[in-house]
Formats: sequence, C-alpha cells, structure tokens
Amino acid sequence: MNKHGIILFGHGARDPRWAEPFERLAAKLRGARGDQPVTLAFLELMSPDLPAAVAEQAAAGCDAITVVPVFFGQGGHVRRDLPKIVDRCRAAHPDVVISCATAVGEDDAVLEAVAGYCLREVG
Repeated sequence: MNKHGIILFGHGARDPRWAEPFERLAAKLRGARGDQPVTLAFLELMSPDLPAAVAEQAAAGCDAITVVPVFFGQGGHVRRDLPKIVDRCRAAHPDVVISCATAVGEDDAVLEAVAGYCLREVG
C-alpha cells in the first residue's frame, strides 16, 4: 500500500468550537504519521462529510483508508448510519480499501485514559 489515510469521523455541531478537540487529535496524528493523510469528517452540521473526505484522500493517492468513529459508544449513528455511508464510499471508490474501526470509546486504553483524567480532576 502506498498511502493509508485515516479519517476521524465525528457527529458535528452547530458551534465550530465543538470541533477543536478533533482538530487537536488530527494534528497529533499528522505529526506522528508523516506524509500519511489524516482528515476530519462529520455526519452532519459541519464539513466535510465522509464521502467528501474519502474522495479527497482517494484523489491524493490513498489506496487504503481507515475511518475512525470518534464517538464514545456505538449508538445508532455508528451502528446504522456509518455503515451505509461507508458502503456508498466503497461503491464510489472501488480501488480503495475502506475499513472502519470501532468507536474510540469502546477501546479499553481509551477508557483507561478517561478514567485517569477523571481521577486527576478529583485530586
């Protein structure tokens, strides 16, 4: 594989400040990945949406893309909406291998980090 992109997929919000932690996460990943693309995409209310982000990475030469749902759990958007959007992206870009990770909040290391944060907050 030449280029393997990451797309951080979030819900989106009306307030643009909501995206600031996602932008910081993307910047950290870009710093760690060198020339491998990292893009944000949103389900609604913000842009780009997932199809536009996939199209951008495919045009940049990605032959593989991993979509990472930056959701705390796997509710309806991750279980129902995301698979349908990913299927449309796969159909639009058949030469690109598009995979989807589980929601970040499902990972034990993420939960450990959040628990550590909570404990630090209470001293």
